[in-house]
Amino acid sequence: MNRIFHIVKILLLVCSTGLVAAHAAAAENDPVLSLTSAATAALTDAANAGSAAGSGQTSPAAAQWPGIPAVKYTPNADGSGEYTVTIQILAIMTVLSVLPSLLIMMTSFTRIVVVLAILRQAIGLQQTPSNQILLGLALFLSLFIMMPVFRVVNADAIQPYLAETISPQEAVERAIVPVHEFMLAQTRETDLNLFVRISGHDDIASPEETPIHILIPAFITSELKTAFQIGFLIFIPFLIIDLVVASILMAMGMMMLSPIIISLPFKIMLFVLIDGWAMIMGTLANSFGTV
Repeated sequence: MNRIFHIVKILLLVCSTGLVAAHAAAAENDPVLSLTSAATAALTDAANAGSAAGSGQTSPAAAQWPGIPAVKYTPNADGSGEYTVTIQILAIMTVLSVLPSLLIMMTSFTRIVVVLAILRQAIGLQQTPSNQILLGLALFLSLFIMMPVFRVVNADAIQPYLAETISPQEAVERAIVPVHEFMLAQTRETDLNLFVRISGHDDIASPEETPIHILIPAFITSELKTAFQIGFLIFIPFLIIDLVVASILMAMGMMMLSPIIISLPFKIMLFVLIDGWAMIMGTLANSFGTV
């Protein structure tokens, strides 16, 4: 292994020496070649530093390159501690990777996208509006509904953390509080009691003391139940139109003609005449009580 390392070192030194000799004369008049020569010299110093490190010695070139601490824990006076910026950046990147799941599970996104999907099914349009349009509409409507919560998170957690007045752990604890209140306000008591009983936590005196890992599944269950209730109410008028059209076609003896084809334009016309999109958006936004 040491023989291979020395061979690589010799090759690097030979290549760097040849480059320096070839560009030495031209570098005096060409600034670009001057930069190239400087970079080649730095490469040579790095190779020498690696050789010294492999032999257990410390060269002057290696001493000029300060190391970056990968993990550094700094304890505080109150018993807590802080990690180095490298670990904090790694934690932030990890949170960004699970951000879509957090968006779906801890905001109003679930109820909105389920209701919009049921609406499209009730009208009878299989691909219109497309999934991209429904997801985009649900996303921006969720931002509109969650904006008061995001303002509190920004004021109480993000801005103090950016100003370096609170620790990362305290920032996370402050950010969870308004999100916890929002989810608790939308969660049914029966669903919350179900997951509290399943988890075996008997020390929870009030719903406000519910841990976040118990509140999230209870919140999702309540959101799905509410979305299906709204979807049932949306389905009724369109179902009546389908029944009326099917009865008329049967009375006329046109049993081979699909009622869906005939009723589709009437359902679209009804939805447009009652300003259905504004009604659905307003109902969804008002159902959360945050705007």
